[in-house]
Amino acid sequence: MPERLNVTKTYKLFIGGAFPRTESGRSMKVAAADGPVVAHLCRASRKDLRDAVEAARAAHVKWAAATAYLRAQVLYRLAEMMEGKRRELEGAVAIGGGIEGEVARAIDRVVHYAGWADKYPQALGCANPVAGPYHNFTVPEPVGVVGVVCPDDAPLLGLVSLVAPVVCAGNACVVLASERSPVAACVLAEAIATSDMPGGVVNILTGLREELIPHFASHRGIDAIHAAGVGEEHRRVLELGAAENLKRVKVWVPEPDWFDDGACESPWCIEPFVEFKTIWHPSGS
Repeated sequence: MPERLNVTKTYKLFIGGAFPRTESGRSMKVAAADGPVVAHLCRASRKDLRDAVEAARAAHVKWAAATAYLRAQVLYRLAEMMEGKRRELEGAVAIGGGIEGEVARAIDRVVHYAGWADKYPQALGCANPVAGPYHNFTVPEPVGVVGVVCPDDAPLLGLVSLVAPVVCAGNACVVLASERSPVAACVLAEAIATSDMPGGVVNILTGLREELIPHFASHRGIDAIHAAGVGEEHRRVLELGAAENLKRVKVWVPEPDWFDDGACESPWCIEPFVEFKTIWHPSGS
């Protein structure tokens, strides 16, 4: 009998809780360290980015209105689904020469930010002293849709470390996966799809930074940027785009050690992606 050829998987984009093919019809090959092609991925276009932003904008309304308790439970459920796909995630990380222990730490980080979902308002907000018969409170609210540009180093842990603080605060996001090692993000998308995360809260694109980062910067439906591992030129593109349409831009420079809990598990990782509202309330009868 002739030798059987394996069916190489083609990973799709993850937009609105579904797995569409790119409208451009383009794809990219992913090769293992020893040379053979192990997967194909969609190469996202500007139109795919627009579709992802529209899905995120629609999902943000209900996600921001959900209780903090519910968001925490949804994130914890995602950690459960990642644990169930742990071996597959480890295999995906290994394709790009990932770091040992990365998957376990990524799961733990999702659990960590599940815990922050109902606590960060107390850490970042405050009751303000005022002269008069009033209470004055400062409370954080999500900014909206956040564009996330992921690093090539620690492609899963870096992605989770950028996305989890954004999502736990009630934002929706559009993620550009690692260009060098994108398969881990695609497997994570499958875990998200089978969790309780509402469709559109997290959207994941695979493609080229050179092509998509300018559109992340200029798209007026994206309210903030969270990026790491980008070069000086791309950082400048993101910041100049923000100057044009008033985005908030948080670029990690230098890129942190993603295994450093002190750097990556702080409420100050959430702070750039909330706005603060001041509320006055009479204290007397």
